[in-house]
Amino acid sequence: MKIILFLLFSILIIGLFLYSKLAPYKDRLTGNYQKTFSFFDKVYTPVLNLLRKISSPAQVGNGIAVDMSQIILLLILLLLFNLV
Repeated sequence: MKIILFLLFSILIIGLFLYSKLAPYKDRLTGNYQKTFSFFDKVYTPVLNLLRKISSPAQVGNGIAVDMSQIILLLILLLLFNLV
């Protein structure tokens, strides 16, 4: 059971990284990449929307703000990963 949870959290962390990198280009993805992105989009969109309601963007410069929801989700996944 511990190995399954380890693999699950590992996949979710890698998926979050890929999701954040591919989201701006989701309209140009094809084939298996589009299917994989769609899966992670269905998983992460509701969670990220909830976290966006809780956290506000962090101001990092003049007119530049960072969406903290992905960072918060990453921290949660890393904490759960360490508990396994």
